[in-house]
Amino acid sequence: MLVKTYGSAVYGVNALTITIEISISAGNKYFMVGLPDNAVKESLQRVESAIHMAGFRMPRQKIVVNLAPADIRKEGSAYDLPIAIGILAASGQIPSEDLEHYFIMGELSLDGAIQPIKGALPIAIQAQQDGFKGFILPKQNVREAAIVEGLIAYGIETLAQVIAFFNKSEPLEQVKINTREEFLKNIGNYEHDFADVKGQENIKRALEIAAAGGHNVILIGPPGAGKTMLAKRLPTILPPLNLHEALETTKIHSVAGKLSAADALMTVRPYRSPHHTISDVALVGGGMNPQPGEISLAHNGVLFLDELPEFKRTVLEVMRQPLEDRKVAISRARFSVEYPASFMLVASMNPCPCGFYNHPEKECVCAPGVVQKYLSKISGPLLDRIDLHVEVTPVNFSELASSREAEKSELIRARVIKAREIQDHRFADKEDLHYNAQMSPKMVRKVCQISEAGTILLKSAMERLGLSARAYDRILKVARTIADLDGSENVELEHLAESINYRSLDRDGWAG
Repeated sequence: MLVKTYGSAVYGVNALTITIEISISAGNKYFMVGLPDNAVKESLQRVESAIHMAGFRMPRQKIVVNLAPADIRKEGSAYDLPIAIGILAASGQIPSEDLEHYFIMGELSLDGAIQPIKGALPIAIQAQQDGFKGFILPKQNVREAAIVEGLIAYGIETLAQVIAFFNKSEPLEQVKINTREEFLKNIGNYEHDFADVKGQENIKRALEIAAAGGHNVILIGPPGAGKTMLAKRLPTILPPLNLHEALETTKIHSVAGKLSAADALMTVRPYRSPHHTISDVALVGGGMNPQPGEISLAHNGVLFLDELPEFKRTVLEVMRQPLEDRKVAISRARFSVEYPASFMLVASMNPCPCGFYNHPEKECVCAPGVVQKYLSKISGPLLDRIDLHVEVTPVNFSELASSREAEKSELIRARVIKAREIQDHRFADKEDLHYNAQMSPKMVRKVCQISEAGTILLKSAMERLGLSARAYDRILKVARTIADLDGSENVELEHLAESINYRSLDRDGWAG
């Protein structure tokens, strides 16, 4: 007898429907075809044990399992459950008429318990698009799948529950999630707040500008000046995720297996802070079974690289293309996948190996030339993609001991949202352009027009401070964002002057 069950394979952040065909005939061998990897091939032992533990029998006949389409590699243990159900249906132990209406996915334990899977959300979206009635999956992943409208999601804990469902002896309970309610429940619920930070008003201002225009930023300062503390609070002043961004972000974390059982939808912008020993594959994604890297997990949020010069040169260089294109393509001999990677890069670094170059009180003990060598670990092309260079100085005791209440993230976020609304209106007819940092050089010339006095100021600043040519567009973009925060239609002199101030590392002789 031939029976078909349905599951899915995840490639990138999208899923593909897989038909699991099971044929039982005379003989005594077990065959699995359709490009399965070792985890799929090993399912026989798990399936056989789980079937016995559920009180049913494993057929002692020739069993052929085909995973179609047969030219796409199938990976992982999530096919255990559809294979087990298919074998039971093909051997006549459960009815097969309802199988065509459901996606079934789950890893089996030897005792018949169901283990969680990765990528439940993109799989559920694919099931809904293909017109399936429901999705039967592990209870730990059911909340992810339940946010897809028009699809019934059943969370199960054992193989016996699925068998009872198809035997119509015991119904499964549908899990329902109100997507909008789930989305609004934790929105704006942050652990950190800018009110915790004493002093550093100029740095807060720089991060407000970065958040308003989506600009990348680097913080340069001695140890203990508050660089990490400030960076951790940046997501709290970014505009809240919209529903589309929340779904997109949730899909990536679902594919990577980073969502907890309690999460149905990510409602807070991600903040990722990888250690400087990270490999280039872990940062951008890839591997034998391609997985999203840190830059994709930071999609629609913040990627914080602490102590930037300590990262391997190759790791930093692989970020250059994703920073420009806001996506990363991972190509292999047989296939390629694409992951979104639209994130704000926030980096921090000491100004020199000892950390006290340019310190107002402590003396730098680095030898001549060492400071320049340390800074040169960050390549020009990477620095070219960072709009704001901000010098962070230590907070003095009187500010630390002050009882004065600092401005809350909520108030700063309101100004950022207002500036983003101006940009949304400005770029309304541009599909892939949402904020100032994404502007092309051609768009910069059109949107960031400056007066004759502004041109003279910019020319004078570039000559006097020794600013490089690459700083020109960056200064104009940041000036446009400052003007948006001020609600100004034009880029004025004061906006340009403030923007020029945020190009520390472009100044000739900054480190010498």
